[in-house]
Parts: sequence; structure tokens; C-alpha cells
Amino acid sequence: MGDLKPIKVKAYVEEVLMEKYEEGGGEPLSPMARMFHEPDSNIYIITMIGFKTQINPQVFKANLLHTLLKHPRFSSVQVMDENSTGLKWVPTTVDLDNHVIVPKFEPNNFHTPDKIVEDYVSNLSKSTIKMSIPMWDLHLLNLKTSYAESTAVLRIHHSLGDGTSLMSLFLASTRKVSDPQTLPTLPMMKKANSRTKSSGGFMGNYVFKLWLVLSLFWNTCVDVLKFVATVFMFLKDTETPLKGGLGNGATTSRRFVHRIVSLDDVKLVKTAMNTTINDVMLGVTQAGLSRYLNRKYGESKIDKGATERNNNLPKNIRLRATFFMNIRPSPGIQELADMMKKNSFARWGNHIGYLLFPFTIAMRDDPLDYLREAKATMDRKKASLEASFSYFMAKYFLKFCGLKMATFPSQTTLWFSNVPGPQEEVSYYGHPVAYVAPSCYGQPNGLMIHVVSYVNKMSIILSADESIIPDPHQLCDDLEESLNLIKNAVAVKEGLIL
Repeated sequence: MGDLKPIKVKAYVEEVLMEKYEEGGGEPLSPMARMFHEPDSNIYIITMIGFKTQINPQVFKANLLHTLLKHPRFSSVQVMDENSTGLKWVPTTVDLDNHVIVPKFEPNNFHTPDKIVEDYVSNLSKSTIKMSIPMWDLHLLNLKTSYAESTAVLRIHHSLGDGTSLMSLFLASTRKVSDPQTLPTLPMMKKANSRTKSSGGFMGNYVFKLWLVLSLFWNTCVDVLKFVATVFMFLKDTETPLKGGLGNGATTSRRFVHRIVSLDDVKLVKTAMNTTINDVMLGVTQAGLSRYLNRKYGESKIDKGATERNNNLPKNIRLRATFFMNIRPSPGIQELADMMKKNSFARWGNHIGYLLFPFTIAMRDDPLDYLREAKATMDRKKASLEASFSYFMAKYFLKFCGLKMATFPSQTTLWFSNVPGPQEEVSYYGHPVAYVAPSCYGQPNGLMIHVVSYVNKMSIILSADESIIPDPHQLCDDLEESLNLIKNAVAVKEGLIL
């Protein structure tokens, strides 16, 4: 496993970074980065990377010097600015021994390696990284699990960057397995052409465009009103077995579980139903949450087997997700050099907005109804500026009202995020990657669902508050079973033989 070549950054970008180092840094944290330091949203991104080989810690350390540490966010500390009430970035010397941890595991006859790794990652959610050093660390676990020969756990404070930024950095540190000297292909974001252009000539096109503008205006007004009502706690989700309280998410233990399903199955449904991969996974989530809650509400009944087949759900459940969206002008994953470039349309950092996505919780006879409902909801959300509004509202609330007013909605049941991953098999510092499973902890909700693709696989990752959701593996089973039911329904509809 040879040394990895340094991250490719354009010459003028490197010069800008060097100037900041020579000046002593001092760049203030962005408004969104400051929000990630709030007590109820002191959030860390925790990414599990499975490998097909055992990890060589010395190779990792050698390559970190000219990959991760080349980025200023990973070699700077956050300190209070004497001239303001906020934090700023100040470059520092990084001691890798403070950041790279290689635990040793004693033989354990009571727990499987999967459970040992799961417990280890869960224990990380009970701790934070001290602010006297750059806020990241890397844990190298040489234990063979069901999905991998070894696992690296990268923990990063969310103030360093969002999922799009970190996926770009991850890809810049990897190489194709088929060609170890070549960077992987960047996942491309295709714009869904869900709207049909008018064919009624000039007047028809004018009316059509006017209708689109009016729809955008109306949808935005409705969404903003609901958003404001939620932020100020006038509009709350129904109390369900998935709904957490308003406790301090930063001190709550989380359990991280994931399930790997076939991306080809997801694409089969996507093509047959003329939707996007995101629509499919939202439909699967809606179906899985409905199955899980139906079982929970039926647990008090005597014949549990029969009640699981019946509808035990209360009527009119309001269950919403805080759905995070990349609001950069350039969508999708970008080259790292472009993200570090000043005034780039694909800037590094936390350039995310969020919208409130309502899930319809119900038992459906036709599994495809979950997908149809999710697609219709997302199509309407796309014709709205809610995500951009949430970003700018947080930004200006910080400026004029202080941090207490600029917080993430804590009245929703869960958070949801979807990030595209590598399209081909890659190696990280010479170690072939088996899967990538990011998640978060510190959020004020009982549940967060991440969806990440890798080659022909799709990882569904849950971050569950153990005091609220004691059986996250069961929820994973329900999500996986929901995908199978939707796939089988598509096969029947299309006359396919699976």
C-alpha cells in the first residue's frame, strides 16, 4: 500500500491558503457552523468506512499528512474572537497522536464483532472532542464484521463542513481500485424533468410560465408559514413511539445501525415509476415508518401476530422530517479544488437549507402508494423556496437576534439526509472500500436517517436515541422489507420475473 499523492489543488488556491496561515487565520465561523455549536444541536458527523482488508495504521498516518491535513479546517482550532462574540478559525500544529486512535480488543465470547463495533461507535456519541485541538478524530478498528474486514470511524464536528463538502474531501483522498493512480468519477446530479413543457405556442408558454411562478410563490408562502409555526413551537408533530422530547441531544446516547441493500433494486423501482432515487428512498422510509409504528401501536393487544396484519395506527398522525438540502448553485458533489476556491458556486462549508417533509403514516394495500405519495410531496417541495428561506433565516436571525433564535426545528420527529457516494469501487489510502455509512449525533430528535450510495449498493443508516427507539435493528428490518415489497409490486405491475 503505497503513499497517496497529495490532494490536487490549483496553485492559486494553495497560495490563498498559505496567506491565511501566514496572517494567523482569523476567519470567522459561518452562521450555520455557529448553529452546530448550540447546546441542543452540538452536532458531530460520524462516518463508518468498511474495508475489504485489515487497516495498516502507519499507512493511514503517513497519508493523512498530505491529504486531510492539507485542508485548513482540519488543521485549525476554533477560538473565541476577541473583537466579537463568535468563534474564528486559527491554524495550529496537528499532533496525529491526538487524532488517530487504534483501540485493542480483547477476545470476547459474549459479543459478536458486529456488536463490539456497534457498541464502540455508540460510546463515541457519549463524548465530544475538546476545542483545544482541531475537532476531528479517526478510529481504526481491525475487527472483521458481516460487511467488512475492518472499519474506520471518522468523527468530525459539523462546523467543519456539511455532507457534500466531506464527500468531496473523501473522494479526493481515494483512488479507483481498477486504476490506483486515477481519482474516482464524481457523482453527477441529474435534474429531474418532471414538468411537461407547454405546446400551446407563445400564449400557451406564457400561461404555463405564469402558472409556475404563481405555484412557486404560493408553495413558498405556505411552506414558510408552516416553517415559522414549527420553529416557534406552534406546530408540533404527534407524540408517537418515534418522537423524542426536547432534551439535550448532545448528551444523549445514540445507537448507529445500518443496512446495505441493492442499488439496482432501487433503480428498478425508479425507472418503472418514473421517479428519482431520492423519491424511492422517501417512499421506502414512509412505508417502513408506517410498518414500525403499526407494530408498536399493536403491542398492547393480545394477538400480536394478528395485530401486525391489522391497522393499529391512530388517525391523522403528523410526522415530519427535517430534510436537509444542498443549496449551492452548483448541485451535487464537486471537485475539492473548486470547493476551496473563493467565490465558487460550489463552496466548502455548511451550505445547507432544510425543509419540513411530511410523511403520511398509514397502512396501504398497494405498496406503490407510499412511493406515489412521497413523489407528489417532494415535487411540491421542489416548487418552493423553503430550503433557501431556512438557510437565510438562520443567517439573519444570528445577525440580528442571536443564537437562541437561530436553531434547528426540534418539533419534527426525525432528520433525513441523502448524499450520493462513489460510482465505482475506490480505495482509501490503498485499502479497498466495502461500504460508506455516515450519520450524526447531537441533534434534538430521536431519529436520523441517512441514505448513501456506493457502486451498486445503498446504505440506510439510522442514528437512534436509545431511550426512545430501543430496537433500531427492527426499524432497519422494516425499511428493508418495505423496499422488497415495493420492488415486488413493481415487478407484478411491469410483468417482470425477479
